[in-house]
Amino acid sequence: MTNTTKGIICIILSAFSFAAMALFVRLAGDVYFIEKAFFRNSVAFIIALVLLIRDAETSGIESIKIRRAFIPFLLIRSAAGSVGIFGNFYAVDHLVLSDAAILNKMSPFFAVLFSIILLKEKIRPVPLLAITGAFMGALLVVKPGFDFSAMLPTLVGFAGGAGAGLAYSCVRKLSSMKCNGKLIVVFFSAFSTLLSVPYLIFHWEPLSLYQLTMLICTGICAAGGQFGITAAYYYAPAREISVYDYSQIIFSAAMGFIFFGMIPDWMSITGYVIIIMMAVLNFLYNRKAAAGQTSKNQAE
Repeated sequence: MTNTTKGIICIILSAFSFAAMALFVRLAGDVYFIEKAFFRNSVAFIIALVLLIRDAETSGIESIKIRRAFIPFLLIRSAAGSVGIFGNFYAVDHLVLSDAAILNKMSPFFAVLFSIILLKEKIRPVPLLAITGAFMGALLVVKPGFDFSAMLPTLVGFAGGAGAGLAYSCVRKLSSMKCNGKLIVVFFSAFSTLLSVPYLIFHWEPLSLYQLTMLICTGICAAGGQFGITAAYYYAPAREISVYDYSQIIFSAAMGFIFFGMIPDWMSITGYVIIIMMAVLNFLYNRKAAAGQTSKNQAE
Protein backbone atom coordinates (compact mmCIF):
# COMPACT_ATOMS: atom_id res chain seq x y z
CA MET A 1 0.00 0.00 0.00
CA THR A 2 1.47 3.35 -1.03
CA ASN A 3 1.67 6.32 1.35
CA THR A 4 -0.89 8.18 -0.79
CA THR A 5 -3.36 5.30 -0.40
CA LYS A 6 -2.76 5.27 3.35
CA GLY A 7 -3.36 9.02 3.43
CA ILE A 8 -6.64 8.66 1.51
CA ILE A 9 -7.84 5.93 3.89
CA CYS A 10 -6.92 8.05 6.94
CA ILE A 11 -8.64 11.18 5.64
CA ILE A 12 -11.83 9.25 4.76
CA LEU A 13 -11.81 7.68 8.25
CA SER A 14 -11.32 11.18 9.67
CA ALA A 15 -14.27 12.48 7.63
CA PHE A 16 -16.43 9.60 8.90
CA SER A 17 -15.36 10.36 12.50
CA PHE A 18 -16.30 14.04 12.19
CA ALA A 19 -19.65 13.10 10.60
CA ALA A 20 -20.28 10.69 13.50
CA MET A 21 -19.29 13.46 15.94
CA ALA A 22 -22.01 15.70 14.45
CA LEU A 23 -24.49 12.82 14.66
CA PHE A 24 -23.79 12.28 18.38
CA VAL A 25 -24.07 16.03 18.98
CA ARG A 26 -27.56 15.92 17.49
CA LEU A 27 -28.50 12.68 19.28
CA ALA A 28 -27.58 14.26 22.63
CA GLY A 29 -30.80 16.20 22.25
CA ASP A 30 -31.88 19.28 24.18
CA VAL A 31 -28.52 20.33 25.64
CA TYR A 32 -27.13 23.81 24.93
CA PHE A 33 -24.38 23.75 22.31
CA ILE A 34 -21.76 25.23 24.68
CA GLU A 35 -22.22 22.33 27.09
CA LYS A 36 -21.89 19.91 24.17
CA ALA A 37 -18.69 21.66 23.06
CA PHE A 38 -17.34 21.38 26.63
CA PHE A 39 -17.57 17.59 26.56
CA ARG A 40 -16.16 17.40 23.03
CA ASN A 41 -13.13 19.47 24.01
CA SER A 42 -12.51 17.98 27.46
CA VAL A 43 -12.45 14.40 26.13
CA ALA A 44 -10.16 15.44 23.25
CA PHE A 45 -7.93 17.26 25.78
CA ILE A 46 -7.49 14.15 27.93
CA ILE A 47 -6.63 11.95 24.93
CA ALA A 48 -4.20 14.50 23.45
CA LEU A 49 -2.57 15.14 26.85
CA VAL A 50 -1.85 11.43 27.33
CA LEU A 51 -0.23 11.28 23.89
CA LEU A 52 1.74 14.47 24.57
CA ILE A 53 3.11 13.04 27.83
CA ARG A 54 4.20 9.94 25.90
CA ASP A 55 6.03 12.21 23.44
CA ALA A 56 7.83 13.87 26.35
CA GLU A 57 8.89 10.47 27.72
CA THR A 58 10.23 9.22 24.38
CA SER A 59 11.64 12.41 22.84
CA GLY A 60 12.39 14.54 25.90
CA ILE A 61 10.72 17.53 27.51
CA GLU A 62 12.26 19.84 24.92
CA SER A 63 9.99 18.36 22.21
CA ILE A 64 6.83 19.66 23.93
CA LYS A 65 8.17 22.98 25.20
CA ILE A 66 6.07 26.09 24.47
CA ARG A 67 8.44 28.68 23.03
CA ARG A 68 7.59 32.36 23.29
CA ALA A 69 7.25 32.65 19.51
CA PHE A 70 4.50 30.00 19.56
CA ILE A 71 2.22 31.81 22.01
CA PRO A 72 0.56 34.43 19.71
CA PHE A 73 -0.30 31.80 17.10
CA LEU A 74 -1.43 29.27 19.72
CA LEU A 75 -3.81 31.89 21.14
CA ILE A 76 -5.16 32.91 17.73
CA ARG A 77 -5.51 29.25 16.72
CA SER A 78 -7.36 28.47 19.95
CA ALA A 79 -9.71 31.46 19.78
CA ALA A 80 -10.48 30.91 16.09
CA GLY A 81 -10.85 27.15 16.61
CA SER A 82 -13.30 27.79 19.45
CA VAL A 83 -15.39 29.98 17.14
CA GLY A 84 -15.22 27.13 14.62
CA ILE A 85 -16.44 24.51 17.10
CA PHE A 86 -19.15 26.63 18.70
CA GLY A 87 -20.38 27.72 15.28
CA ASN A 88 -20.39 24.15 13.95
CA PHE A 89 -22.17 22.73 17.01
CA TYR A 90 -24.85 25.45 16.89
CA ALA A 91 -25.37 24.73 13.18
CA VAL A 92 -25.55 20.96 13.79
CA ASP A 93 -28.31 21.53 16.36
CA HIS A 94 -30.41 23.69 14.04
CA LEU A 95 -29.72 22.62 10.44
CA VAL A 96 -29.79 19.55 8.24
CA LEU A 97 -26.55 17.70 9.10
CA SER A 98 -25.19 17.93 5.55
CA ASP A 99 -25.83 21.72 5.51
CA ALA A 100 -23.85 22.11 8.75
CA ALA A 101 -21.07 19.93 7.31
CA ILE A 102 -20.74 21.85 4.03
CA LEU A 103 -20.61 25.20 5.84
CA ASN A 104 -17.84 23.82 8.04
CA LYS A 105 -16.04 22.63 4.88
CA MET A 106 -15.71 26.25 3.77
CA SER A 107 -12.73 26.30 6.12
CA PRO A 108 -10.11 25.29 3.47
CA PHE A 109 -11.09 28.29 1.35
CA PHE A 110 -10.88 30.62 4.34
CA ALA A 111 -7.53 29.02 5.18
CA VAL A 112 -6.20 30.15 1.80
CA LEU A 113 -7.38 33.72 2.46
CA PHE A 114 -5.90 33.87 5.95
CA SER A 115 -2.65 32.29 4.75
CA ILE A 116 -2.15 35.36 2.56
CA ILE A 117 -2.08 37.44 5.75
CA LEU A 118 -0.28 35.09 8.16
CA LEU A 119 2.12 33.30 5.82
CA LYS A 120 2.48 36.02 3.16
CA GLU A 121 1.44 33.51 0.50
CA LYS A 122 0.39 34.74 -2.93
CA ILE A 123 -2.91 33.62 -4.39
CA ARG A 124 -3.04 32.57 -8.04
CA PRO A 125 -5.99 33.03 -10.42
CA VAL A 126 -7.30 29.43 -10.25
CA PRO A 127 -7.45 29.25 -6.40
CA LEU A 128 -9.04 32.71 -6.42
CA LEU A 129 -11.69 31.44 -8.86
CA ALA A 130 -12.25 28.40 -6.61
CA ILE A 131 -12.73 30.62 -3.54
CA THR A 132 -15.16 32.89 -5.38
CA GLY A 133 -17.14 29.91 -6.65
CA ALA A 134 -17.21 28.32 -3.19
CA PHE A 135 -18.66 31.51 -1.69
CA MET A 136 -21.34 31.53 -4.39
CA GLY A 137 -22.18 27.92 -3.51
CA ALA A 138 -22.29 28.80 0.18
CA LEU A 139 -24.85 31.53 -0.55
CA LEU A 140 -27.20 28.83 -1.88
CA VAL A 141 -26.87 26.97 1.42
CA VAL A 142 -27.19 30.13 3.55
CA LYS A 143 -30.16 31.44 1.46
CA PRO A 144 -29.90 35.13 2.41
CA GLY A 145 -33.24 36.75 3.15
CA PHE A 146 -35.00 39.23 5.39
CA ASP A 147 -35.91 36.69 8.10
CA PHE A 148 -32.80 36.95 10.28
CA SER A 149 -33.98 34.34 12.80
CA ALA A 150 -34.28 31.76 10.00
CA MET A 151 -30.84 32.70 8.64
CA LEU A 152 -29.07 32.74 12.02
CA PRO A 153 -28.04 29.03 12.16
CA THR A 154 -26.54 29.14 8.65
CA LEU A 155 -24.73 32.42 9.36
CA VAL A 156 -23.33 30.99 12.60
CA GLY A 157 -22.26 27.83 10.72
CA PHE A 158 -20.62 30.00 8.05
CA ALA A 159 -18.78 31.98 10.74
CA GLY A 160 -17.69 28.65 12.23
CA GLY A 161 -16.16 27.69 8.88
CA ALA A 162 -14.30 31.01 8.79
CA GLY A 163 -12.99 30.45 12.33
CA ALA A 164 -11.82 26.95 11.43
CA GLY A 165 -10.05 28.35 8.35
CA LEU A 166 -8.13 30.88 10.45
CA ALA A 167 -7.29 28.10 12.92
CA TYR A 168 -5.88 25.89 10.12
CA SER A 169 -3.73 28.79 8.88
CA CYS A 170 -2.27 29.14 12.38
CA VAL A 171 -1.62 25.39 12.51
CA ARG A 172 0.34 25.67 9.25
CA LYS A 173 2.32 28.57 10.71
CA LEU A 174 3.03 26.66 13.92
CA SER A 175 4.04 23.56 11.94
CA SER A 176 6.54 25.65 9.97
CA MET A 177 7.94 26.79 13.34
CA LYS A 178 8.35 23.10 14.38
CA CYS A 179 5.70 23.22 17.10
CA ASN A 180 4.61 19.77 18.30
CA GLY A 181 1.21 18.91 16.75
CA LYS A 182 -0.08 17.29 19.95
CA LEU A 183 0.87 20.43 21.88
CA ILE A 184 -1.32 22.45 19.49
CA VAL A 185 -4.27 20.11 20.13
CA VAL A 186 -3.76 20.16 23.93
CA PHE A 187 -3.48 23.96 24.06
CA PHE A 188 -6.56 24.46 21.89
CA SER A 189 -8.65 21.84 23.72
CA ALA A 190 -7.75 23.33 27.12
CA PHE A 191 -8.48 26.89 25.90
CA SER A 192 -11.86 25.96 24.42
CA THR A 193 -12.82 23.89 27.48
CA LEU A 194 -12.03 26.77 29.84
CA LEU A 195 -13.94 29.15 27.57
CA SER A 196 -17.08 27.08 28.22
CA VAL A 197 -16.71 27.08 32.02
CA PRO A 198 -18.22 30.54 32.83
CA TYR A 199 -21.43 29.63 31.01
CA LEU A 200 -21.59 26.21 32.67
CA ILE A 201 -21.17 27.66 36.17
CA PHE A 202 -24.43 29.61 35.82
CA HIS A 203 -26.35 27.48 33.31
CA TRP A 204 -25.34 23.86 33.88
CA GLU A 205 -28.02 21.48 32.61
CA PRO A 206 -28.19 18.05 34.32
CA LEU A 207 -27.60 15.22 31.88
CA SER A 208 -29.25 11.84 31.64
CA LEU A 209 -27.02 8.77 31.30
CA TYR A 210 -27.99 8.59 27.61
CA GLN A 211 -27.02 12.23 26.97
CA LEU A 212 -23.74 11.82 28.83
CA THR A 213 -22.93 8.73 26.74
CA MET A 214 -23.70 10.61 23.50
CA LEU A 215 -21.45 13.52 24.52
CA ILE A 216 -18.57 11.23 25.50
CA CYS A 217 -18.94 9.57 22.09
CA THR A 218 -18.81 13.08 20.59
CA GLY A 219 -15.42 13.69 22.21
CA ILE A 220 -14.06 10.29 21.18
CA CYS A 221 -15.12 10.80 17.55
CA ALA A 222 -13.67 14.33 17.56
CA ALA A 223 -10.32 13.02 18.79
CA GLY A 224 -10.44 10.25 16.17
CA GLY A 225 -11.15 12.82 13.47
CA GLN A 226 -8.29 15.08 14.57
CA PHE A 227 -5.71 12.33 14.78
CA GLY A 228 -7.00 10.76 11.56
CA ILE A 229 -6.48 13.94 9.59
CA THR A 230 -3.06 14.45 11.21
CA ALA A 231 -2.02 10.94 10.12
CA ALA A 232 -3.41 11.56 6.62
CA TYR A 233 -1.22 14.61 6.08
CA TYR A 234 1.73 12.75 7.56
CA TYR A 235 1.44 10.13 4.81
CA ALA A 236 0.68 12.43 1.88
CA PRO A 237 0.61 16.16 1.01
CA ALA A 238 -2.69 18.05 0.95
CA ARG A 239 -2.60 18.43 -2.85
CA GLU A 240 -2.97 14.64 -3.24
CA ILE A 241 -5.65 13.84 -0.66
CA SER A 242 -7.47 16.97 0.57
CA VAL A 243 -10.42 16.56 -1.80
CA TYR A 244 -11.34 13.25 -0.10
CA ASP A 245 -12.14 15.20 3.08
CA TYR A 246 -15.40 16.22 1.38
CA SER A 247 -16.62 12.64 1.80
CA GLN A 248 -17.87 13.97 5.16
CA ILE A 249 -20.76 15.58 3.27
CA ILE A 250 -21.83 12.16 1.98
CA PHE A 251 -21.51 10.57 5.42
CA SER A 252 -23.44 13.43 7.07
CA ALA A 253 -26.20 13.33 4.46
CA ALA A 254 -26.56 9.54 4.90
CA MET A 255 -26.58 9.73 8.71
CA GLY A 256 -29.04 12.63 8.69
CA PHE A 257 -31.42 10.70 6.44
CA ILE A 258 -31.10 7.37 8.32
CA PHE A 259 -31.46 8.76 11.85
CA PHE A 260 -33.62 11.87 11.35
CA GLY A 261 -35.19 11.58 7.88
CA MET A 262 -33.40 14.80 6.83
CA ILE A 263 -33.42 15.64 3.12
CA PRO A 264 -31.59 18.80 1.91
CA ASP A 265 -33.57 21.11 -0.43
CA TRP A 266 -32.53 21.65 -4.05
CA MET A 267 -30.74 24.93 -3.32
CA SER A 268 -28.56 23.30 -0.67
CA ILE A 269 -27.76 20.36 -2.95
CA THR A 270 -26.80 22.79 -5.76
CA GLY A 271 -24.57 24.62 -3.27
CA TYR A 272 -22.91 21.34 -2.24
CA VAL A 273 -22.17 20.51 -5.89
CA ILE A 274 -20.65 23.94 -6.57
CA ILE A 275 -18.47 23.92 -3.44
CA ILE A 276 -17.23 20.37 -4.07
CA MET A 277 -16.54 21.23 -7.74
CA MET A 278 -14.46 24.21 -6.62
CA ALA A 279 -12.58 21.96 -4.17
CA VAL A 280 -11.86 19.48 -6.99
CA LEU A 281 -10.72 22.32 -9.26
CA ASN A 282 -8.33 23.59 -6.59
CA PHE A 283 -7.13 20.04 -5.90
CA LEU A 284 -6.35 19.35 -9.58
CA TYR A 285 -4.64 22.72 -9.98
CA ASN A 286 -2.38 22.19 -6.94
CA ARG A 287 -1.54 18.68 -8.08
CA LYS A 288 -0.59 19.87 -11.58
CA ALA A 289 1.45 22.77 -10.18
CA ALA A 290 3.33 20.41 -7.85
CA ALA A 291 4.05 17.98 -10.72
CA GLY A 292 5.35 20.86 -12.85
CA GLN A 293 7.61 22.05 -10.03
CA THR A 294 8.98 18.51 -9.54
CA SER A 295 9.75 18.19 -13.27
CA LYS A 296 11.49 21.58 -13.21
CA ASN A 297 13.63 20.61 -10.24
CA GLN A 298 14.61 17.32 -11.90
CA ALA A 299 15.57 19.13 -15.10
CA GLU A 300 17.80 21.49 -13.13
